[in-house]
Amino acid sequence: MKKLMTTALLATMAAGPALADLVFPSLSYRTGPYAAGGIPFADGYADYFTLLNERDGGIGGVMTRVLECETGYNTEKGVECYESTKGEGSLVYQPLSTGITYQLIPKTTADGIPMHTMGYGRTSAANGEVFSHTFNYPGNYWNGASGAINYLMSQGDIAGKKIALVYHNSAYGKEPIRTLEELAAKHGFELSLIPVDHPGQEQKAQWLQIRRERPDNVLMWGWGVMNQVAIQEAANIRYPMENFIGIWWSGSENDVLPAGDGANGYKALTFHNVGSDFPVFDDIQKYVVDAGKAAGAGDQIGTVLYNRGLYAAMLAAEAAKTAQGIHGTAEITPAMMRDGMEALEITEEKMESLGLPNFGPAFSVSCQNHGGPGLVGVTQWDASAKTWSLIQSYEATDMDVIGPLIEADSTAYAAENNIAASCS
Repeated sequence: MKKLMTTALLATMAAGPALADLVFPSLSYRTGPYAAGGIPFADGYADYFTLLNERDGGIGGVMTRVLECETGYNTEKGVECYESTKGEGSLVYQPLSTGITYQLIPKTTADGIPMHTMGYGRTSAANGEVFSHTFNYPGNYWNGASGAINYLMSQGDIAGKKIALVYHNSAYGKEPIRTLEELAAKHGFELSLIPVDHPGQEQKAQWLQIRRERPDNVLMWGWGVMNQVAIQEAANIRYPMENFIGIWWSGSENDVLPAGDGANGYKALTFHNVGSDFPVFDDIQKYVVDAGKAAGAGDQIGTVLYNRGLYAAMLAAEAAKTAQGIHGTAEITPAMMRDGMEALEITEEKMESLGLPNFGPAFSVSCQNHGGPGLVGVTQWDASAKTWSLIQSYEATDMDVIGPLIEADSTAYAAENNIAASCS
């Protein structure tokens, strides 16, 4: 009955007079050292909203508008983009940068605008009682760290083994360390930490250390050129690529193609599926690319980061629909959008109806849990076919370790900032 009422409500709203656009800002970076990753994400994000406009007439009868602002992956520019766009009716921010996220958490909270840091940012923002306007569903870096260790344990006993973390020497790269230290104590492996300074073009010393210490496995938290350099250096020292696992920001085509056959067997974590074999891409080709409305050249469809941008846009659009249903109006505000995000429920049935069957895990969000279930998959690169394959579907992570860490970090943040728990 509720579904029928919502459908009828949206139909009624669609039949009404023209309303102001639903604005979705995109803090993109098409320039700078991380542009190779920023461009396909921004294209996927924009193209999905264009698809909704061209095929469906927007969301609930209201056209969408993507408001793009170039950050260059620079934190200061990211904050400037936020300040210059927040008055445009912006419904939800996606900074695509952990550094920008940390700066925007207090700003978006004070301004009452939600922020979605999908698979990045401050992990403890999963605690919605403290971080009322920040969401990081369907998974976060601590889920990623646990997912990597769980995968290694599924391949054999890791007690007594050496695991190295090669990480971007920034807030982003340091995110998994605390969790990995806890997991090392729990499972008895030896953890070594190997930082790489921005932007990561020089890593000879790090990989000489790896060749000398011969860790059983290497994990990587990298971004941009750091990833492709690391994979090439690993190939140069003949490190077994099947023992090398990157976080989801270290697992795109950009990262592996430069190393050619040397990258074969490299693995990366993920929270969504890979490739273009989903019905939604046929619609994007028809309504967006062939119509000359693509944000880019239309040649990135199905690549990892294009898919991730599209997935982020889909989740935003579904939250907007949820908000419209909750509040009985198509002309939603940022506050209403926040409510929609907090009540978001993604089922496999819904994913299939959107042309994205088995594209991501089913999950729901609540006031207490802004992070979703934290399910993690694993992909592997086939250099000869030049394709990623999902070799492990979305598996649960160790919330017995992650939960207390989230609680401790968010409680400390609440105390520092005089924040009272917001859930009833």
